[in-house]
Amino acid sequence: MSLTSNLLEKQIYEDEPSIKWENRIGDILVNKGYLQKEDLYKALNIQKNEGGKLGWILVSNGFITRIQFYKALAEKLELPFVSGDIEKYYYRIDTNLLQEIEPEEIIEYQSIPLYIENNKLILLTSYPKNVKTLEHFKHKFDIEEIEEKIITDQDVSNLVRKLFKKSLHTKAIFGLYDRKPEESAFTTMTKPQIIFLCVIFVGIAFGLWFYPNQILIGLFAFVQVFYLLAIFYKFIISMAGIRNRFTTDKNCKIEKSPEIKEYPVYTVLVPLFREPENVLKNIINAINNLDYPKNKLDVIFLFEVNDDKTINMAKSMRPPSSWRFFYVPNGTPITKPKACNYGLYFARGKYLVIYDAEDIPEPDQLKKALAAFQNSSGEYGCFQAYLNYYNRNENFLTRMFTLEYTYWFDYMLNGLYKFKLPIPLGGTSNHFKVDILKKISGWDPFNVTEDADLGIRMAAENKKVGVIDSTTYEEANNNFGNWIRQRSRWIKGYMQTSLVYNRHPVKFIRTLGFRKWFSFQMLVTGTPFTFLANPIMWATFLFWIFAHNFIVFPSIPGPIMLIGTISLIAGNLIMILLNLAAAFSRRYYNLIPYSLLNPIYWIFHSIAAYKALFQLLFKPFYWEKTNHGTTRFNFAAFKSAQSCKN
Repeated sequence: MSLTSNLLEKQIYEDEPSIKWENRIGDILVNKGYLQKEDLYKALNIQKNEGGKLGWILVSNGFITRIQFYKALAEKLELPFVSGDIEKYYYRIDTNLLQEIEPEEIIEYQSIPLYIENNKLILLTSYPKNVKTLEHFKHKFDIEEIEEKIITDQDVSNLVRKLFKKSLHTKAIFGLYDRKPEESAFTTMTKPQIIFLCVIFVGIAFGLWFYPNQILIGLFAFVQVFYLLAIFYKFIISMAGIRNRFTTDKNCKIEKSPEIKEYPVYTVLVPLFREPENVLKNIINAINNLDYPKNKLDVIFLFEVNDDKTINMAKSMRPPSSWRFFYVPNGTPITKPKACNYGLYFARGKYLVIYDAEDIPEPDQLKKALAAFQNSSGEYGCFQAYLNYYNRNENFLTRMFTLEYTYWFDYMLNGLYKFKLPIPLGGTSNHFKVDILKKISGWDPFNVTEDADLGIRMAAENKKVGVIDSTTYEEANNNFGNWIRQRSRWIKGYMQTSLVYNRHPVKFIRTLGFRKWFSFQMLVTGTPFTFLANPIMWATFLFWIFAHNFIVFPSIPGPIMLIGTISLIAGNLIMILLNLAAAFSRRYYNLIPYSLLNPIYWIFHSIAAYKALFQLLFKPFYWEKTNHGTTRFNFAAFKSAQSCKN
């Protein structure tokens, strides 16, 4: 061993004076043949630069397996390692003790009380010789002595899921509903809402019977005004977002934060369902490429329990041993938010991010999110990263999808952030403070755009949502049927969110304030409304142009028709301008001509919106799966092209 290595080891172990030189875990691993000396020195260097426990650094960097680490730990502490007999010990657990303890305690202390014998508690633990843990269980069961048996952290999680299977699944589904039923989409429409809508429809029916011209003109005028207002509001907010992004503002200051000296544990949740092999490879590589201490990453892959094909493929790719695979129990609804709630229960991190299967985040994204949290007030519960696409030039759909995402995330969200307005989150790359996320009961499993709903709930709970200047690249939908399925789900979720937060409008205005309430109506209620109204506006306009009168409906006065024409043309021009701005935002100059085709793209949205409305009435919780891995483009080629441009 070189002099440098000796000095390095002494420096690393200075904070562990109780460890005897001949009984260190690194030496045990080397002596057992689990670890090469050169890998030990690499891990020691990582520990010196990043901090953390040596054993977990070895596991998370792939130098040893989880089992090897715990075997060496048991030998070092001279305690029995019983993971191989876990089934035997499962049947010896005293259920009376379990009735006195919450699963949250087991997860926090990483220990399961087995039974008490002769005033001695037998404890299964993955965190042995921890004073805080031992004192907790001594006080809990009023005993003086504890005998520890070591199992892995994965064993602890598996036992919790097995022992508390029903309660965990119930909490993942009904956690929000049990806490605040009025904020859950479990009930599509409340009785007062149904009565209100019935009164409106009956009123319109009677009005059409007695005053058909006046009622039709009134309805027509309302649709026109709301249509233009909702689109114009997006334009105003997006223009403010352009200014906010490209000038020195608070958001820019957050990004220029001091160097991060201490890294907390960061949980990464990845919900997966029926994913192809290439998509799994991409997300595993993307997480491996994150520029964050690997021993501080708590990566959880969430599978549906019957999705054997995806589970087996993921296992065959041999991700780092420190990552965890959880299997979400069967039960309605089968949704991404339910899976995320299940994963949240076991999250170890102070912060948490969601990545979808097809995501490729920029490597420094977690660092930027951490800097944003550390340099902001405690009122911030979430920071949203930008989303964009790496296969934008594949076909018409991917080009239009890219323009839409660019103006929404680069400009719209920045504008909402600038004015401190509620931000409907995107479905991925949301960075949360875990304690706040748990406090507001996580995601709503009955809302199929759980992200937008959660952003509004953050505002309702007086927690702010910010934006960070980091991009996650995704695969844009290149198939019309697949796009319709995805977009109809999103629109249905916006409809659900609008219904949820319009249950008690007066109370909601008092909670948010009128300005934030108005913004919510323009974005969340207004978005599906404009898509539903769009074909009506076009049909009326075209019929008036070519026929100059109405055969089915009474004639509409010229001024009203003029307003309708202006609303339609102005609305579409605004969206074209927003798409043009998006093309310039990321220098996607080849997409400029496609921005002129936005009216066609909006017709596609209208098809999805009417499908969403049908499903809202008859299948409100149905989650339409988006197929991934259909593109012929790859991210490496995209990144190479971007580098050449820069």
